[in-house]
Amino acid sequence: MKGKRRPKPPSTHYSMMDELLASTSQPMPQRNRDYQLKQMNDALQELMQAPRPTNNAWRIVSDAVNLLETLVQHGEAPIKDATGNVIASHWRDCDGDAVEIRDNSGLLLDAITAMTKAGQRMLEGHPLRLDGPGIAAVRAVLEDYQAALETLPHRTMVRCHRATEKRIREVFNKIEQLPDGVHAMAI
Repeated sequence: MKGKRRPKPPSTHYSMMDELLASTSQPMPQRNRDYQLKQMNDALQELMQAPRPTNNAWRIVSDAVNLLETLVQHGEAPIKDATGNVIASHWRDCDGDAVEIRDNSGLLLDAITAMTKAGQRMLEGHPLRLDGPGIAAVRAVLEDYQAALETLPHRTMVRCHRATEKRIREVFNKIEQLPDGVHAMAI
């Protein structure tokens, strides 16, 4: 990455105290869920329809994709397919029962790829846009994230945010060491 500006990892939104104070038996408060989902859906609409979508819209949608990735691949008990890829994870619901969080549509990796392609287009001087398959993949991921948000306790969702931020910071700290074909993008 010589000559290029090193991408800045995201800032921290939640502290350990936020996690400890969040309920273990109730979902995130409805107003918080509504706000978060509205932000994500509005950002997707902007990426689809605005004449000049903003970097912030891309970041919000990327956050949603990254959060679902954490829920699917980094839970208490990962579930692997025949090839060894993690396809779901178990988490505890509001009653303390194990619940499987998975990529129901199978489009999580497509959504990750779509967000990377949109960012790359912007870096090439084009509008920050998702293509048709990218829109479908991101919509599916947002639906899966919404289902998780309504099922899992508030503390789990705060823990998910914190784990996602940590995971992304680790990627950006090792950006020069990423394997071929693996890209990290911050815009």
